[in-house]
Amino acid sequence: MTPVAPSPTVQALFAHQQAHAQRWRQSSIRERKKLLRQLREAILAQREKIRAAVMADLGKPAAEADLSEVYPVVSEISHVISNLDAWARPVKVDAPLTMLGTRAEIRYEAKGVCLIIGPWNYPFMLTLGPLVSCLAAGNTAMLKPSEYTPNTSAVIASLVRSIFPEERVTVVEGGVEESTALLRLPFDHIFFTGSPAVGKVVMRAAAEHLTSVTLELGGKSPTIIDQTARLEDAAKRISYGKWLNNGQSCIAPDYLWVHERVKDAFVEKLTQTVIKQFGQRTAITPQSPDYARVINDKNFQRLDHLLRDAVQRGATVEWSGPMDAGQRFFHPVILSGVSLEARIMQEEIFGPILPILTYTDEDEVIRHINAQPKALALYVFTTRMSFFEKVMAQTSSGTACLNDCVLQFVHPNLPFGGVNNSGIGKAHGEAGFRAFSNEKSIVKQKNGFASPYALYPPYNTRVRKVLDVLIKWF
Repeated sequence: MTPVAPSPTVQALFAHQQAHAQRWRQSSIRERKKLLRQLREAILAQREKIRAAVMADLGKPAAEADLSEVYPVVSEISHVISNLDAWARPVKVDAPLTMLGTRAEIRYEAKGVCLIIGPWNYPFMLTLGPLVSCLAAGNTAMLKPSEYTPNTSAVIASLVRSIFPEERVTVVEGGVEESTALLRLPFDHIFFTGSPAVGKVVMRAAAEHLTSVTLELGGKSPTIIDQTARLEDAAKRISYGKWLNNGQSCIAPDYLWVHERVKDAFVEKLTQTVIKQFGQRTAITPQSPDYARVINDKNFQRLDHLLRDAVQRGATVEWSGPMDAGQRFFHPVILSGVSLEARIMQEEIFGPILPILTYTDEDEVIRHINAQPKALALYVFTTRMSFFEKVMAQTSSGTACLNDCVLQFVHPNLPFGGVNNSGIGKAHGEAGFRAFSNEKSIVKQKNGFASPYALYPPYNTRVRKVLDVLIKWF
């Protein structure tokens, strides 16, 4: 079957950027930093609009919008501006004896026209964050925000139009049809944030043009709490990491392995902590101002089905509360005794339900983690460094934290990303700059006699002796 061509509008925007990509590739570091400063100023100027948009889309409180949408982007811009000169500087590379007489270096050049596909859970931060790295590397960008967050998408489009010419950055709004049209185009790099299932679609489309990709995906991020953990600290940090944005975070603790000895005490502390952080007085209700909402009716029903399936398979509801589908208010839920066969243990939850499994044998926990697809994050709460190092050595995950969660995402000097099912490539800071750059290797040879001459044909006795020495000693 002949593939359907991209829409004329999308194709025209792409061609317009392609025609100007060479100009932006040659832009100076000063020009790029100026653009980033303009972006930062525009974000700060439109802070109230951003807050209102994510409130309308996700019921996200203003303070949470600042914390999880505005601050990470503004902080990323400041970090990039402070370090871009050093990152973009050519790196001299030492020559081995076999390259005697040559000089070598690595230069970072823009890849060209890039596509950034943003998700709905952090619609502003996870669309604009990658753009910062993209611009720092000297690329042009086409942004595709999520159709599930139309208010935030409109703010992004307005903000971009107020700063950038279309040939540098443009926004394509719409749904699956627009995304499909974009994915048919021969971009130089695609940055996608979303589910592993859609990530596979993006990767297949990229393969048609041999386009490089950065895929920030997700999966089921496990958390281990051993018998030595400081339960009060663990409760505070897990509560925040799990129920921030109503649990709709790719690095939220997805399920817990808690040592049997401390399970009851931990559940009690966790319940109290969630109410303190997200509720009012002694409960969390639809009127609680610090608790976000499920994105849409479809996902509310999905979560409800996951919960019902778990209970039908024998799970105990340790704590829950009233639900309101009309307001997309899904009360925090803590489950115990969850069957490993339940859907909630097979699928990424991406919501405010937290299953708790108990253990006495730590090797059993490690075996279970290794039997699952590799997670984006793994969290360990313990006072035993030997146990933490054992888990690190015997498991694989994109990121990890000791005695905390989600912090690794906002650390400015750490690369962020998954492994295998949870992602490909890294983002943020220098890692983000490199993701959108081609690392061009350059060798500079002197004129006149050069060491490679000793290996040129004809392959006589002298050449063969030189080869014998190279193979044996170099």
